[in-house]
Amino acid sequence: MLASYIADFGVALKLQRGLSDNTVEAYTRDLRHLMDFLPEDADVRDIEPMTLHEFMASLHDVGLSPTSQARMVAALRSFFHYLRSEGVIPTDPAILLETPKTGRALPDVLSVEEIDAMIDSIPPEKDESIRNRAIIEMLYGSGMRVSELCDLRLSRISLEEEMMIIDGKGAKQRIVPVSPTAIDCIREYLPERARLNIKPGEGDILFLNRRGHRMSRVMVFYIIRDLAAAAGIAKRVSPHTLRHSFATHLLEGGANLRAIQQMLGHESIATTEIYLHLDSTLLRRELLTHHPLYAKNRHST
Repeated sequence: MLASYIADFGVALKLQRGLSDNTVEAYTRDLRHLMDFLPEDADVRDIEPMTLHEFMASLHDVGLSPTSQARMVAALRSFFHYLRSEGVIPTDPAILLETPKTGRALPDVLSVEEIDAMIDSIPPEKDESIRNRAIIEMLYGSGMRVSELCDLRLSRISLEEEMMIIDGKGAKQRIVPVSPTAIDCIREYLPERARLNIKPGEGDILFLNRRGHRMSRVMVFYIIRDLAAAAGIAKRVSPHTLRHSFATHLLEGGANLRAIQQMLGHESIATTEIYLHLDSTLLRRELLTHHPLYAKNRHST
């Protein structure tokens, strides 16, 4: 039933408010995330403010950016205002939703030692241990988004050439190298995967759960969170943390910002430039060590 209301809402946005097809699609796509979050038999009239707050909290936990969270809040407000005006619901549960601040906060970054500790904390006796190590190696080794990881196809990976094609945002593809360690993990995981009862339509999806379905972003989040806790890491860690760590470590290693942009699939170089701020300590150290004016002041003191 919720799906039909979302479809009607999309029509109303286009006809009554004259919004573009892209905007309508963005709003309805955001609302479908709510539909995925709720039970299949959820009644739109039973959705309460606390339910929407829990939904927004789940988006934060899986690493959705503040900008995307703000757009989601706008979609929820418009949708439930529409339902209220149509007499479908008696009260608007989204009226008290707060728009998250979209200021660009510096993300947490893990050290290489912390990432190694997460990998070492994987219980070797569990059936999914090989898969979970491959997941960490892919997220940290390529900087891919968790949604891209969940949709990654076997046919897009060349184990011999150590390359893969990622289907990114806006149906844009990019070619990204795969680390030799990640390749080894995938080779080790494939026999385990072959023993699953793979569901129809999932045969080309790389990472599957025990029931043979592709993994959800929330499931990957819990895996990463639990491994960080097992490793004794006090930071708030999500799949997005591994992506940020990947980019930051590349920059610290001297990688070109344009190369990082291409690896991450950022449409604008401005998005990638946040990592320049992360590297301010390293830049200051380089200045103090190598710049002649800094060196002169250091020797004169």
